[in-house]
Amino acid sequence: MNYRHAFHAGNFADVAKHVALCLLVARLAEKEKPFFVLDTHAGLGEYDLLADPASRTGEWTHGIARIFARADAPPELAGYLAAVRALNPDGTLRWYPGSPRLIAGALRPGDRLVANELHGEDAHTLARTFARETGIEVRDGDGYVAIKAALPPRERRGLVFVDPPFERKDEFAALARALRQGLRRFATGTFAAWYPIKDRVSCDAFVADMADGRIARVSVAEFLMRPADDPKRLAGCGLLFVNAPFGFEARLERAWNWCADALGAAGGMRIENLVGEKATARTEVPIRAAADTDKG
Repeated sequence: MNYRHAFHAGNFADVAKHVALCLLVARLAEKEKPFFVLDTHAGLGEYDLLADPASRTGEWTHGIARIFARADAPPELAGYLAAVRALNPDGTLRWYPGSPRLIAGALRPGDRLVANELHGEDAHTLARTFARETGIEVRDGDGYVAIKAALPPRERRGLVFVDPPFERKDEFAALARALRQGLRRFATGTFAAWYPIKDRVSCDAFVADMADGRIARVSVAEFLMRPADDPKRLAGCGLLFVNAPFGFEARLERAWNWCADALGAAGGMRIENLVGEKATARTEVPIRAAADTDKG
């Protein structure tokens, strides 16, 4: 699967994962101590939704456009929507913030972001975007190698956000290895790993592997626009979390329930604590029955 960010900027999967990302960073900022974020597959800081390639796919019109048009978003979406509006001060949606821009907007003096991007041209653009901003370092190279190079951070608290493009056949295996390597270097850090949901078997195998008991605290959240019954189509996306902050899952559930209504999602939602003191399953299927479930 080719998931270059520029083609899919602002689609439903971006909305789901970026809402979760903003909630995680907001929790880090609730404490006074500085924090660190590693964005392993950063992409671009900002995307022009009216330019090629985003305009070629038009996926954002069934994603962020539906969220942006609503005025009844819950408090859990405040940080995410503030970042989107900051790029569109005239109220007309054209620009969409990538993960490094979302993270950068929440940094305080003393906090730090390392944004890593494999594709040289994108890394160069990213470096130009943040050239005048403090606390942000842009690196180019393999995202999984970045996990080894950047950890442990001197702050000793923070987030590792892993958003692979899923272009390689062994991506799930590579992702699992990288997460375990990262945890050996930064055992107290929060890790969030994104994955597409097309092949249910592959997703379930990855989640089961990470929840085999060798990691103390594991949770998973999945957002589906449609039932995952066609391996050729992107049905939804998931995020696997290690050491998610207390209360995070409840906040994400409230945020995603609202997003599901705004996006017309009909595939269901799963938020489950797999390993930890309070490992409990919570599944809602479907979220709602929508007439346009083949869009997005």
